[in-house]
Amino acid sequence: MVDSLFALLPDASGFFGFLAFMASETLLFAAIWFLIGALDDVAVDLIWLWQKLTGRGVAQIDALDWPAKTAVDAPIAIFIPAWREAGVIGHMIRHCRQRWHQEDFRLYLGSYINDPATYQAALTASEGDPRIRLIVHERHGPTSKADCLNRLWQAMVEDEQSSGVRCQAIMLHDAEDLVHADALRTIKPLIGPYDFVQLPVIPLQHPNSLWVSGHYCDEFAEAHGKAMVVRNRLAVGLPAAGVGCAFSRHIMQSLAETRNDGSTDTPFAADSVTEDYELGLNIHQMNGRGLFLRQRDAQGEWIGTRAFFPSNLTAAIRQKSRWMTGISLAGWDRMGWAGNLGEHWMRLRDRRAILAALVLSCAYLALVLGAVLAVGHAFGLWNPAPLSPLLIILLKINLGFLLWRLAMRFAFTAAQHGFLQGLVSVPRMFVGNIIAILAARRALFAYIASLFGKGLTWDKTDHSIIPFENGIGHASQSVTSNG
Repeated sequence: MVDSLFALLPDASGFFGFLAFMASETLLFAAIWFLIGALDDVAVDLIWLWQKLTGRGVAQIDALDWPAKTAVDAPIAIFIPAWREAGVIGHMIRHCRQRWHQEDFRLYLGSYINDPATYQAALTASEGDPRIRLIVHERHGPTSKADCLNRLWQAMVEDEQSSGVRCQAIMLHDAEDLVHADALRTIKPLIGPYDFVQLPVIPLQHPNSLWVSGHYCDEFAEAHGKAMVVRNRLAVGLPAAGVGCAFSRHIMQSLAETRNDGSTDTPFAADSVTEDYELGLNIHQMNGRGLFLRQRDAQGEWIGTRAFFPSNLTAAIRQKSRWMTGISLAGWDRMGWAGNLGEHWMRLRDRRAILAALVLSCAYLALVLGAVLAVGHAFGLWNPAPLSPLLIILLKINLGFLLWRLAMRFAFTAAQHGFLQGLVSVPRMFVGNIIAILAARRALFAYIASLFGKGLTWDKTDHSIIPFENGIGHASQSVTSNG
């Protein structure tokens, strides 16, 4: 009966021949670009391994800088832009006050006039703490994250003028961040010798999202355990992560004065959706010194910013599409190709996400076509021709590189999050690939729309906090922001 059904198909051999041609071409395209991407990744791996073997695997402060390390008696301004963060901002403020109860800082929380819930939640959590400043943006939100940051900058300048005390640095955080108790005292003496200091970002594993939330743990373990360390050693521009990053007051003033609009009130690029990424690279272009610092506290924990990343597929796609739009597409237009060969290499790595998603799509398409061809062969409808020797060689080389890539992913995730998470990171790479493909599609459509006059908006991620004992511990109930 099956044979009679297939007999009804017109020219089955021609149909399967077309599928075989498509599978061969897409597989060859994917294999070539996989090889190029693998060589790029392995080059970073080898640089990191060389640093590790020579004792330079962790970004260290140059010995010559230590005599100049003197803490300045001035507060650090903490900027937190917020739009519809009523569910999490209260916990974040209380957490900061607890962890930094003896630190000299001014926390500037920016909400909007049409978001009274966020303001009220922040006001309740502040409990009259004079270090907390609640700023209500006069514009209706959401505008853009950078626009909200510019409003906080203006408020800080006004406070400096009225008090006569100038802040030493500006540090950026998000409303869902869990800060480290030693973060400020670690950064404070480095501002001066350096214009920009970035601490690691350490995603926390959401107890109800092993795969989606968990894949951020894997990616940041490599990005902030290896890639940023390599960039630091190559002395190229360091992209700011938007959280756990501090900038000298002087460099921010210089950025404000060099804005194209001539205003000194806007150090942040209000028309960018990845203003933090651009900020780090712009500082490097101005010959400012940046430092990515990996340092442990007395208990052996990394000093960095911990947070829960999106736990569902839709939110993860939205967040990553914003990153791709701002870095891979709009960032290309805005930032260009400045700097030396190392700088060009790193910017190319930053901007390859869209191409990588296309290559992954072709690879998965080739797998699907291969499965259909296998079914046709099983029913005697198609006799496949052998693969070309070139393609066989490419596939074998790529298989070796894939095994290397999986081993590196396991090693970095296991080192940061434990052996079991390291094991899960191997199949979790497939989840990350699917999210990247869907995010690239969304980013491409958003970018094309922007070329026809539609502005890039603050596509804000929904945030959640699951309180942890001492900031790092066992999960309890979840707190969510409906942003």
